[in-house]
Amino acid sequence: MKNLNADLKSGVFKQVYLLTGEEAYLKNRYKKRLKDALVGEDDLMNFTSFAGKGIDVRQVIDRAETMPFFAERRLILIEDSGFFKNACPELAEYLPTMPKETFVVFVESEVDKRGKLYKAVKSLGRIVELGRQDARTLTAWVLGTLKKERKNITQDALNLFLEKVGDDMENIANELEKLLCYTAEQGAIGAADVEAVCTETTENKIFDMIRAVAERKQRQALDLYYDLLSLKEPPMRILFLIARQFNQMYQIKDLKEQGFDGGTIASRAGVAPFVAKRSLAQAARFSKERLREAVEDCVEMETAVKTGRLGDRLAVELLIVKYSAA
Repeated sequence: MKNLNADLKSGVFKQVYLLTGEEAYLKNRYKKRLKDALVGEDDLMNFTSFAGKGIDVRQVIDRAETMPFFAERRLILIEDSGFFKNACPELAEYLPTMPKETFVVFVESEVDKRGKLYKAVKSLGRIVELGRQDARTLTAWVLGTLKKERKNITQDALNLFLEKVGDDMENIANELEKLLCYTAEQGAIGAADVEAVCTETTENKIFDMIRAVAERKQRQALDLYYDLLSLKEPPMRILFLIARQFNQMYQIKDLKEQGFDGGTIASRAGVAPFVAKRSLAQAARFSKERLREAVEDCVEMETAVKTGRLGDRLAVELLIVKYSAA
């Protein structure tokens, strides 16, 4: 990301960019910034966009071979093509021969770093991995946005806001906009404002469910699970989040046992201090061995579902029952 920002600042660009990773907000932001910088916001003659599976590679190459119309550059944007998961040798071979006036930006969710196209882009251009940001970065981003709007926020309100909205920047931006509209006539944002308008993420509901499991409140844990199912949350996503939460508790408990303080634990675990504190309180109800066993059971349940030995809904239910048993 640092190198990409340097390119945008200097105006000196690589011919090919690949924006990848799970942070959709950053991918969309840099996609727009590259488009505006390379061909301008309103230049429709020299900009072509392809999206989705089934893109005709010959059409892409034909457009790339077309000289720009009264401009220095032609830009081709290719999104969610699957070219970096499935072999696309024709495009990999073409990129090194592409006219110097043509620029290509790929935006992909999944890539295979062993593929020819990935290696071609790495050789010719720049690959930018835009993953989920850590707690410190997200906190600074939220505070920076509020400062531009001349808004103050209490520490309790900030902690509650980040706890509710999670680490997805798109969701944070949407919830922050709601909060700013709600407090338009106020100079400061308090915890009550956050409670009034901000929606809790699935991750938070998972945390509540894990807390019920840790407290051996089996009925409550199962009710929370059924609530998530009623909200159309896929059982396998719930399983992934349960596994992530158990793994985070294991890491935090291990760091605590090594003698690290709260700030260091949060930093090493890549979470906000209040999240580390909350997870440590939950982890105290489990031994390290039990937490490791839980992570291993999550992996086993995933395998059982994928091999057809268990249904996805039942697999998660069995996991909750096992670890919430009195």
